Amino acid sequence: MSTETTNGTAVTDQSADGQERLRRWRLVLGGGAADGTGRALSGRDAAMDGALTALYGKGDKPQSGRERSAGLGASAPSVARWLGDIRTYFPSSVVQVMQRDAIDRLGLSTLLLEPEMLQAVEADVHLVGTLLSLNKAMPETTKETARAVVRKVVEDLEKRLATRTRATLTGALDRSARVSRPRHHDIDWNRTIAANLKNYLPEYRTVVPERLIGYGRASQSVKKEVILCIDQSGSMAASVVYASVFGAVLASMRSISTRLVVFDTAVVDLTDQLDDPVDVLFGTQLGGGTDINRALAYCQSQISRPAETVVVLISDLYEGGIRNEMLKRVSAMKASGVQFVTLLALSDEGAPAYDREHAAALAALGAPAFACTPDLFPEVMAAAIEKRPLPVPDTA
Repeated sequence: MSTETTNGTAVTDQSADGQERLRRWRLVLGGGAADGTGRALSGRDAAMDGALTALYGKGDKPQSGRERSAGLGASAPSVARWLGDIRTYFPSSVVQVMQRDAIDRLGLSTLLLEPEMLQAVEADVHLVGTLLSLNKAMPETTKETARAVVRKVVEDLEKRLATRTRATLTGALDRSARVSRPRHHDIDWNRTIAANLKNYLPEYRTVVPERLIGYGRASQSVKKEVILCIDQSGSMAASVVYASVFGAVLASMRSISTRLVVFDTAVVDLTDQLDDPVDVLFGTQLGGGTDINRALAYCQSQISRPAETVVVLISDLYEGGIRNEMLKRVSAMKASGVQFVTLLALSDEGAPAYDREHAAALAALGAPAFACTPDLFPEVMAAAIEKRPLPVPDTA
């Protein structure tokens, strides 16, 4: 601390470091008689403090008994000014957190229906989720701006995720298509030599290839089928955004046939919109109940080649349908050869809330349910395609 007491007398640390600590404590504690710093703010610091107080200080009562009067209220102009202020004073990551808190704490969702508000906000996955939940109430004057905001976020995500996803899955598809008795022109010499290095004969300076590894020829390669089955209940907003982006990336790969299905108590197949993930997102309807059994019944009806199919259920497993039927469907799909993956969330939001009883029941069927980050998702899909154990995080 910068202030200490000696024989009942307050002694203030006047060093530069001490003054900086006082400044930081003053910004954290928010001023008033209770903060104990005795520090006044001016200039940029005062403006930063005002922006923080507008969001977090409303209703706070210092010991003086005077309630802070700052706040955003419901005035669109004041909110627009505040959005501009926080983008001036704080880094993008902090701005996104403050915007989220403003929407949650102060009920500003309806203001996002105004085009000028959307133009002022810092776009991120969580904002996209909020816009999608407001989609049905959005006036026509706002929809074009909302789509532009969503498209910016989607394009940024695609740039970050697409290259690695395609590279990882192309490798998995190549390995799954390898043949063990290839014709001469189908031999993969690099992998064949690596697999036979133990048979190196130094006197002849050569490797004896006991085991040949070959590329799968076009006639031998089998197209993989991937079905993404996405819970669109309100709690899954970020997962819906990421899954839609990944769905578009998978659909762009010729060796994978991708189907995207969203559900609440109804089931909607959005496969024909996969060329544009923004269309997919605006085709969802966040909120409502959940009927996983009905969604899996539809997915099951779309499977024609079980041994070449991967079904990815993305849901917190709070089932409103018939639980036992849901589990029977998963068991039947696995028995037929389907690779079944259950993701409790596909996001960076940390540990999700989920139905632990249903998760345990799926794990007993050999289909462990776990939360997955966007960065881990390509590895999960690669493992499913190659039919090897999934890289389940330790924290699952």
